[in-house]
Amino acid sequence: MKQQLNKFIDSISEEIIKMADYIFDNPEIGLQEYKASKLLLDYLTKNGFTVEKGIAEMDTAFRAVYENGHGGPSIGLLCEYDALEGLGHACAHHMQGPAIVGTAVALKEVIKDMPYKIVVYGTPAEETIGGKIKMLEHGYFRDIDIALMMHGSPTTTTDIKSLAMSNFRVAFKGKSAHAAVKPEDGRSALDALILLFQGIEFLREHVKDDVRIHYVVTNGGGAVNIVPSLAEGKFSLRSYNRLYLDEVIERFKKVVQGAALMTETDFQILEEKSLDNKIPVIKLNDILMENAKNLNAPNIRPPREKTGSSDFGNVMYNVPGSCIRIAFVPEGTSSHSEQYIQAGKTKAAHDAIILAAKILSATCYDIISNKTLLTQIKEEFEMNKRRAENA
Repeated sequence: MKQQLNKFIDSISEEIIKMADYIFDNPEIGLQEYKASKLLLDYLTKNGFTVEKGIAEMDTAFRAVYENGHGGPSIGLLCEYDALEGLGHACAHHMQGPAIVGTAVALKEVIKDMPYKIVVYGTPAEETIGGKIKMLEHGYFRDIDIALMMHGSPTTTTDIKSLAMSNFRVAFKGKSAHAAVKPEDGRSALDALILLFQGIEFLREHVKDDVRIHYVVTNGGGAVNIVPSLAEGKFSLRSYNRLYLDEVIERFKKVVQGAALMTETDFQILEEKSLDNKIPVIKLNDILMENAKNLNAPNIRPPREKTGSSDFGNVMYNVPGSCIRIAFVPEGTSSHSEQYIQAGKTKAAHDAIILAAKILSATCYDIISNKTLLTQIKEEFEMNKRRAENA
């Protein structure tokens, strides 16, 4: 059956690669991926999927479903297609949609005698607002038993951890005054921001080792001889444990309040983005990697113990999932770089797209044909989530 899936994917490889090149040549930033989402939806519609577009109040988000029989596993295949503003597809998102729709259509056309459901989710704006977060808020992803993705990478591997992250914008409002003539009348918003930075430095000593706190000034005032009445900063707080991060956030907010109290200023805290840590399922990772090895995937490496933050973490906090990363650039190459752009339409990129479709379709077949696997995956997910929440 896996050989038949591979053969079918080879038969549509030219069309899949053409889609990837088109998305690469027409980069669209988050929530503006009209060409990319339409291209993928048209392909799924043409191949017999029932499609919904514009879901979760996002024009470029979609859901496409094909069900064979009843009572089988429901497998979610997720794809991103947003580019980076000013750079283009420097994170290989142009590869995801074509690989995913190729996987979905191959399963539909080849596996006829077993029950299953395939749900393809188009998830926009991963680089900016995190479209998957909004989709979760609207009740999506609850219809799938597992969630699978692919990503272009310097190595072929999977992930074990990702950092939960919350981003904040903090603004202090004080009172302006002439800094030389009447400084006593002023209340410096910039002083409050500096005190907040200093408070964060003291906070670092009393949090767990995996906590990361980043900050930057976005507005520090104007003329040097005027007491700043407004100052703003952006803050990112991260940890591998969402529940512990929430505790740190409450302490961070107290530091904000303290800085305002010391300077007699007002403050506003605006949360901009909140990402959860991934709940790893090693069993699912192992199935993906075994299929990658069977297909002689390039530059295979052990799972990544530590990664950054992604809205796929929010999905994997609620549903068992994994992302297979396929090597197409030299090891050590950083994403969001010119090297990723230069490699975007190379043979290595094209091969990675086809290889990803084959690995994902083989993994889906393993789960469809062996009910025990899905049970094991779900049990491990629940166990690892309990451990994470009790850590």
